[in-house]
Amino acid sequence: MEETRAKELLTRERQQIEAELAALSREGPEEGDERLEPGDMNSEGLYQDELDAGRYQDLNDRLAAVERAEERLAAGTYGLSTLSGERIPDERLEAQPAAELTVAEEERRPRAE
Repeated sequence: MEETRAKELLTRERQQIEAELAALSREGPEEGDERLEPGDMNSEGLYQDELDAGRYQDLNDRLAAVERAEERLAAGTYGLSTLSGERIPDERLEAQPAAELTVAEEERRPRAE
């Protein structure tokens, strides 16, 4: 993949993640609602707060992956698997610009449950 295209993809990915983080921050926690205490019957605020915390962590993980990809781009190793050094197909990088592994390596990787 050409360096200019890789930069474009990573910039777009970073902007999308940062926009989602900003939107999540604007929503704020619902725990402080004066009418309901967290965990009250029929209170969905606690559930939403936990969901948002998970989304926040996922977005931060994605942002960290973009930062690592930017470092690989600067080092000249972008597009190579961090595990095997194999070339990651451009199609995969188009779909997932911060990909660190080939599809086969990703599929063999243990999943956190």
